[in-house]
Amino acid sequence: MQNTEANICDIVAFLKKPRAAFTKADIKKFVKVQGVRHINFMYPGGDGRLKTLNFVLNDEAYLDEILSCGERVDGSSLFSYIEASSSDLYVVPRFSSAFVDPFAKLPTLCLLCSFFNKDGELLESSPEYTLHKACEAFKKATGLEFQAMGELEYYVIAPESSVFPAVDQRGYHESAPFAKFNEFRQKCMHYISLAGGQIKYGHSEVGNFTQDGKLYEQNEIEFLPCAAEDAANQLTLAKWMIRNLGAEYGYDITFAPKITVGKAGSGLHVHMRLMKNGKNQMLKNGKISDYAKRAIAGMMKLAPSITAFGNMNPTSYFRLVPHQEAPTNVCWGDRNRSVLVRVPLGWTAKADLCKKANPKETAAAYNTAEKQTVEMRSPDASANVYLLMAGLAVACRYGFSLKDGVKVADATYVNVNIHKKENEKLLNSLETLPDSCAASADCLEKQRAIYEAEGVFSAAMIDGIISELRAFNDRTLRRDIQKKPSEVAKLVKTYFYCG
Repeated sequence: MQNTEANICDIVAFLKKPRAAFTKADIKKFVKVQGVRHINFMYPGGDGRLKTLNFVLNDEAYLDEILSCGERVDGSSLFSYIEASSSDLYVVPRFSSAFVDPFAKLPTLCLLCSFFNKDGELLESSPEYTLHKACEAFKKATGLEFQAMGELEYYVIAPESSVFPAVDQRGYHESAPFAKFNEFRQKCMHYISLAGGQIKYGHSEVGNFTQDGKLYEQNEIEFLPCAAEDAANQLTLAKWMIRNLGAEYGYDITFAPKITVGKAGSGLHVHMRLMKNGKNQMLKNGKISDYAKRAIAGMMKLAPSITAFGNMNPTSYFRLVPHQEAPTNVCWGDRNRSVLVRVPLGWTAKADLCKKANPKETAAAYNTAEKQTVEMRSPDASANVYLLMAGLAVACRYGFSLKDGVKVADATYVNVNIHKKENEKLLNSLETLPDSCAASADCLEKQRAIYEAEGVFSAAMIDGIISELRAFNDRTLRRDIQKKPSEVAKLVKTYFYCG
């Protein structure tokens, strides 16, 4: 494996300014001083994966041209809802997104891009602009900023090890040598951070099993809350980074929502918080605030259609089954992992934990209210992250529009494990999530007007998503094959590299 460390230069340290302040002149300076001869434009397609356009720099004039004007691409090959007859789009780089490609043998600078139409306007149906519109509409309606972060789960697959074998489905926070890929995960985190990713932590996850002579180990990288647009960029880049580094190590990587029956699937849980003047509004007097309850109410109302953005292939619905660390019903609760929306433990006890753990420390106050979030647990990495975040922003805004938003939230609150036998009556009273892409498409069609309001989601985009989901023709698939392991295995193989 090549020594990619030598190719990394932290642009922030070089320019001595934050990413948000990067200018075209900064990019040109970095390219010149560092001897960069290659530029990559990168942008998410309709499938949520990053696409790449390569440039070799002929001279300074050409660098100025592509940074100023962008380049032309075929939109109909990137998005299913764009007609071939009007498919030409511009991709224009955002300087704040610049990072050095840690995998390129030749020094290469990468920039994320925005899409523009023939009239020079931001493309209404592009994923990143849809998210931007959703965040702006949320702020306009509520006066609050919509922030988010993701928990990115994935499996690392490599030849089975005969020493220090891991215990099946007991990999949560395991240490080496029982966890095999901690060092790999740390290097992934390092590369992601150099590209601007704000990481909270990483760890091994529950999933651990061997199959056909291979070890499957589930891992997770969790990010820090930030503006939802930045959160989507970071998650999309992170998937690209993890896959590329896995390829260098000779590991297979999958973000697929389900690998095999009876083993933990991988989700993409999204945490959200609402901010005003830099202050978190999720708590009031140490309890969940009415702001938070209104946002939760919107997610309760739109939960069935949110799956159209967050669970976008048939294997998604093999993960959303009872007793597999994934939600099945529309409800929420505190610290409760059987619900759809969870309010995580939020440091509300007002105890000086540092002092208690370290008696010699001087007592000190730390404002932990900023840490409180709510977590949507249904999505997985089959999602186009930008559209998922946009859908969640729309849902939270919708909750604020409900006159009885707080009551809606209170009515869907549960404080028990809904999958225990003694809670069967409660479970049966709760609305269930869709069980297929086709059912998810039906839910989106019924609620599409809410997503199209304020011009957030374009009608063409909603039509395209509905069409793609129905094309899977999976309305009875889970019922038909969930007890046929060989058929499930074929399905998993088909969507193994989703997202």
